[in-house]
Amino acid sequence: MIIGFIFLVWMLLFDNNSYINQSRLSETIDQLEKDQKHYQEEIKKDSIALEELSNPKGLEKFAREKYHMKKENEEIFLIIE
Repeated sequence: MIIGFIFLVWMLLFDNNSYINQSRLSETIDQLEKDQKHYQEEIKKDSIALEELSNPKGLEKFAREKYHMKKENEEIFLIIE
């Protein structure tokens, strides 16, 4: 019975495949899966933006909105909400 208890304590606390290590690895896997989903969504957003920038009208819209570029005879009024 003592040997069984020692074995159980060894397996739960000190072994390379212990419960503590397994729970840490499980948390790491969960976090990595969340990160993977986040980055896949970012890739989708960026690919859509890249498609919009591939045509001249989309590029002009991006330059006007993001960098406040204008044509020579235009005036820009910025409305900050």
